[in-house]
Amino acid sequence: MGQQQLLLIVLGVIIVGVAIVVGINVFSANAILSNRDGVVTDLNNLAANAQQFYRKPTSMGGGGNSFIGWAVPAELDTTPNGTYTATVTSQIVTIVGKGNEKYAGSVIQHTATVRSSAIITVQNN
Repeated sequence: MGQQQLLLIVLGVIIVGVAIVVGINVFSANAILSNRDGVVTDLNNLAANAQQFYRKPTSMGGGGNSFIGWAVPAELDTTPNGTYTATVTSQIVTIVGKGNEKYAGSVIQHTATVRSSAIITVQNN
């Protein structure tokens, strides 16, 4: 009877250990996916802000059909999801978002290319 109980205890410890490892992996994968979603959401918000600036007349503080003068707002360049930088030309804005989570050893990064009527978001890693 003692050996059977010992075998059951060892089996129980193994099952609990495997469950803990699986739980940690699931949590880590969820954190990465959540950070990716957050970075893409922030990029879309920033892109919409840039398009709003593009369409607004210069007399109202906008770009008057140009992105020149637009920049990532100071309160949005760093969020809980990541950090954002922009490269601005007259007809295209490229916004790079770097997340806070790491995937395969490198930081999550997405790029949004903003034009007057389109937003294209690309996953870099």
